[in-house]
Amino acid sequence: MKARILFVCLGNICRSPMAEAVMRHQVEQAGLNDRIEIDSAGTGDWHLGHPPHEGTRKLLDEHQISYQGMKARLVAESDFETFDYIVCMDTKNLRDVRELLKNAGTLESRAKVFTFMELLPDKGIADVPDPYYDGNFPFVYELVNSGCRELLKRVQADLKLA
Repeated sequence: MKARILFVCLGNICRSPMAEAVMRHQVEQAGLNDRIEIDSAGTGDWHLGHPPHEGTRKLLDEHQISYQGMKARLVAESDFETFDYIVCMDTKNLRDVRELLKNAGTLESRAKVFTFMELLPDKGIADVPDPYYDGNFPFVYELVNSGCRELLKRVQADLKLA
């Protein structure tokens, strides 16, 4: 059995590709590449086909985490059947994903759909801040790194690998 994770943010150039790259790195370090697949997508179409934002790339480079081949794409209806976990970077992304799910003609999905910050309840914030607007990529990286560790534990438990 394989687990498939989709991270979702607004434009798919800052937060969700950062989470995708960090999660891929953590999965690789855990030796689980053959058991866990990771992708990211956005709810808005402004940056389709673009690589991650320069701020995201810079931080990933500093931590020697690859983002090779990553390009922004939109969430697709097929994602609701492809992925086991759809992790939304903020509550607006969650509402948008649920609206897409409703518009796809179903209120159910095989995926567990939740916000990223549900992985870090002790932080006391609901949303991963969007560094596209405030430039605080280091803070977002800290959240993403910690949250991905928690998500990896959850996935390993669900796959009975822990």
